[in-house]
Amino acid sequence: MSTTQEPELLEPVDLCTPDGRRLNPAARGWSRRPLHRANLRGRRFRTKKWDYWAVLAGDLVIGLVYADVGYLGLVTMWWGDLATGETGGHDLAIPLARGVRLPDVPGSAPLRIDHPKLQMRLADSPDGTHLFARWTEDDGSAGELDVTVAMPAGHESLSVVIPWSESTFQFTTKDQARPVEGRLVRRGTEVRIGADGPAWGVLDVGRGRWPYSIDWNWGGGAGLATTGEVVGIQFGAKWTEGTGFTENAITVDGRLHKIGRELRWTYDWERPMEPWRVVDPGGAIDLTLTPRLDRHSRTNALVLRTEVHQMFGTWSGTVRGEDGRELRIEGAQGFAEEARNTW
Repeated sequence: MSTTQEPELLEPVDLCTPDGRRLNPAARGWSRRPLHRANLRGRRFRTKKWDYWAVLAGDLVIGLVYADVGYLGLVTMWWGDLATGETGGHDLAIPLARGVRLPDVPGSAPLRIDHPKLQMRLADSPDGTHLFARWTEDDGSAGELDVTVAMPAGHESLSVVIPWSESTFQFTTKDQARPVEGRLVRRGTEVRIGADGPAWGVLDVGRGRWPYSIDWNWGGGAGLATTGEVVGIQFGAKWTEGTGFTENAITVDGRLHKIGRELRWTYDWERPMEPWRVVDPGGAIDLTLTPRLDRHSRTNALVLRTEVHQMFGTWSGTVRGEDGRELRIEGAQGFAEEARNTW
């Protein structure tokens, strides 16, 4: 069992060297709040930028994508009902990402799209993030999402740079366990989010320059420990191996506990509805996801091909913070995925 030696960053830093093409050595590290300015320039088709939001609200899950992956702009509003298996929303694929703009400093400017079948606005403020979307379903009905993801005082997230080389690298912010309130209108029915039980926001920010072919695991979620603490879980695999950096952490009542070890994932790509287990050899995580819904997607757009099993369900097991105290969670809302990408 090896532990990484990742420096914790405390001050703002540029992701790239002044020409925007290579990784700035000072950017290597992780932080408890976003500190990197993604000053990427050139190499358009190798540069990938996105903000992804998920809302976990009992039987309801929501996913929003706003991305520029070089060849395409991808804007998605998706929802799924874990009880019935029903799904909906709308996707846009925009050649050369025309009109899709993401700032160098994530969260510093609203993200917008205005299309006849999908309008979206994602906007940050000191108190949280407002997520708004309006779209047309395949059956012609109107949908609308209007929620606020709160930013609790003192809440910490995980930002980290994963360095494959000087020319290929990824800055990511993963933020779990932020409370959500608002509403979703789907096919003529309004659902109040956060009114009848806890709902949690999940943020994945990505800014980087990727290899052409790569796979990854990502998992996360939130819930209450049996002793009452709010626990957020965040972990990945495959894409970080061999870099000396990880995106693994837990939060307990908003305090981040970084895990500098690769985790063991056990699941079956061919039978994704079976349990997914994630274990830290150092003892910080032993969790099993019981899936309820497989959001299986496949894209084949010539030079861009992806396939993802994103499993939504509930996590149960134990986590342990830096103080050594073990916490048990049962039925925490969450997800786990494997993505296979040629892009």
